[in-house]
Amino acid sequence: MNVTRKVAYSVVLAAIAIALSPLSIPVAGAKIYPWQAMVNVLAGVLVGPWYAVVVALVAAIARNALGTGTLFAFPGSVIGAFLVGLLYRLTRNVYLAAPGEVIGTGLIAALISTALWAPLVMSHHMELLALIVPFLSASLPGAVIGVVAVKILERAGLVSLRQMRHQS
Repeated sequence: MNVTRKVAYSVVLAAIAIALSPLSIPVAGAKIYPWQAMVNVLAGVLVGPWYAVVVALVAAIARNALGTGTLFAFPGSVIGAFLVGLLYRLTRNVYLAAPGEVIGTGLIAALISTALWAPLVMSHHMELLALIVPFLSASLPGAVIGVVAVKILERAGLVSLRQMRHQS
């Protein structure tokens, strides 16, 4: 896939994440936002790990600027997006890549958020496992929705994962 197409996909994916940002559920200081997890799966599969990170960062910045996100959006979305993209690059299988969102956001980012991010950036100390349930509550359904979205786009002929496999 050429750079222009990756940038175009990235812009659209970031816009989707931002447009859906009012649809969140506050839980334990975090805003449960499965749409970012969905976008992370789409971005990781369609544009790869580095562009997926940019999509997640743009969405996190915009969501915080609009007041629809929290500072937890930064570690929460970026790690999951990168891991999905990396796993997809290694396996070329959306079903094997999507768990990267759950592991990256639901577990790794939740631990980093409580152990490092909250104390250093937010001057707030939390129990180590405090965000695992909220982050898993967003990443698991979001990853499933992301896989369904990829399959719908593929079935509709809007993206061809087979063709993308041969190009990269």
